[in-house]
Amino acid sequence: MTPELTGLVGVVVLFVLLFLRMYIGVAMALVGFAGFSYLSGLSTGLSLFGMVPYSTASFYSFSIIPLFVLMGQFAFYSGMSQDIYKAVYKWFGHFPGGLGMATILGCAGFAAISGSSLATAATMGSVALPEMKKYRYDDGLATGSIAAGGTLGILIPPSIGFVIYAILTEESVGRLLLAGILPGLLLSALYMFTIYLISKRNPGMAPPGPRAPYRERLKSLSGTWGMLLLFLLVMGGIYSGVFTPIEAAGIGAFGALLIGIIRRRMTFALVLRSLQDTLRTTGMIFLILIGAEIFTLFLGISKLPMFLADYIGSLELSRYLILSFVLFFYIVLGCVLDGIAMIILTIPIIFPVITALHFDPVWFGVLMVIVLEMGLITPPVGLNVFVIGGVAKDVPLSVIFRGVVPFLAASLIALVIIMAIPDIALLIPTKMR
Repeated sequence: MTPELTGLVGVVVLFVLLFLRMYIGVAMALVGFAGFSYLSGLSTGLSLFGMVPYSTASFYSFSIIPLFVLMGQFAFYSGMSQDIYKAVYKWFGHFPGGLGMATILGCAGFAAISGSSLATAATMGSVALPEMKKYRYDDGLATGSIAAGGTLGILIPPSIGFVIYAILTEESVGRLLLAGILPGLLLSALYMFTIYLISKRNPGMAPPGPRAPYRERLKSLSGTWGMLLLFLLVMGGIYSGVFTPIEAAGIGAFGALLIGIIRRRMTFALVLRSLQDTLRTTGMIFLILIGAEIFTLFLGISKLPMFLADYIGSLELSRYLILSFVLFFYIVLGCVLDGIAMIILTIPIIFPVITALHFDPVWFGVLMVIVLEMGLITPPVGLNVFVIGGVAKDVPLSVIFRGVVPFLAASLIALVIIMAIPDIALLIPTKMR
């Protein structure tokens, strides 16, 4: 076989292994090793297992990942997610659909200190769902709003997805994190507007909660200072150039721990649990990264990405039509894979095509993250839906999928707006320069 055909066969075999439920990091490593050995010899293939794990684990830029994960774990175990939700609940809960809107804002707030869609969905599901059940929200709207709101975790910075995309594409981590701010706010607003329209059309689906006195509303804001401080510390430090993204992640993790201790919420047992969860998540991500590096080296010597880039560049099609096909591919892939895994798996193949079409890499990164979010709530296998299904055990998955449909429409509108107005994603990163 030619090297290009070998690369194509390797991609097909990889997806077959993923369909058979082999772990993605292991599958990429095995396919990459087999393909590399076929093209360059067994001894060369075996040498990958000696070099790649060490070079990946010791790569300085990757140290930002466990630090951001640790920050999210400290924030979770110190109860910041509950404080955020209580505050927005006091301010918005009395409006029609107000609890749903509060859930979206709570998800956006927790996303600003978490960085993971699945973690945001699971956390806010356990906090918000009992309240919406208490006020007799429609099951589909209640669970759908949490599943959709959870997707903000990978868009609103600090986002682990943006960090990994930046490292793999050699783009600026700071610019990509800043690029997610305005799109994240836009998508949050569209989600809230969706809930408002549903509640206006059918008030029985989203009854208002009790109106809290202004004294209680103002008092509730005191619980959000930790989240605001962390976000301003991390993103403000990056934006102003006071410290690098890696330094910001370390300061953010230490800040989250310090805030938990000051508020007397972080016991020694919770610190240990935070470290254990961080180790577990980081190990999973690094196994995928190691497998992806071996697979990427195989694709490199097969020349498949360059062949695809040249072929697509020679097609007499609108580059925006090609981009639309790529984004649709991500939506489909998002039904079966976690967002971080998708980024690591596809960037070696897709990114050369994007650069050949002369699209801005930062702008494409934002578009890609939005469609990855859509995949997380798209039938039949949206992972966020299954996370919410685990929290709301009495709600059938079919009801949750029905509930996310309006939010998929909102995500599509956000995608079209950002494609039409790239400055929504690029304004803040451009100002940073």
